[in-house]
Amino acid sequence: MPPVLQHPPERLLLAQDIRVLFLDVDGVLTDGGLLMSEQGETTKRFHTLDGHGIKLLQRCGIAVAVITGRDSPALRLRIQQLGITHVHYGTEDKRPAAQQTLDELGLAWSQAAAMGDDWPDVPVLRRCALAVVPPHAHTEVLALAHWVTPRAGGHGAVRDACDLILTAKGHYARLWQELQA
Repeated sequence: MPPVLQHPPERLLLAQDIRVLFLDVDGVLTDGGLLMSEQGETTKRFHTLDGHGIKLLQRCGIAVAVITGRDSPALRLRIQQLGITHVHYGTEDKRPAAQQTLDELGLAWSQAAAMGDDWPDVPVLRRCALAVVPPHAHTEVLALAHWVTPRAGGHGAVRDACDLILTAKGHYARLWQELQA
């Protein structure tokens, strides 16, 4: 059975050369809410669809990097579980962190995609070949996006971005067929 996922050709063209996906955390990998205990410990809710999409990208040789303004034990555990090695915690100025990752990977901005939802993400989103945002992103961030995902942050939006990249690079249909073999 062939995959049912479809993207317009112009969106696929934007994603076909992507070799790294930069991700924000709050509002992208999570719904943006912060659950805090009386002791000040922050917990986060992550979606398994996003995690599987990240693993599929990595399996196909596409790097995933996380650049976040926050840091927490819960976040570090999830990043470790996903095998993401390019991580910048507590980073307010995200462009230099992204540039550092590109330099380490030997890649250019034209080979990068980014997903964010608020003003701190703009310097990275504006430079990448593909800027993806969830539908609840800030108005100004929505305006500069190449694509707004159908699902919200923390509810599969990252998986939507992963699937787009996998489709554009010709991996999605193959992975789907392998699953059915």
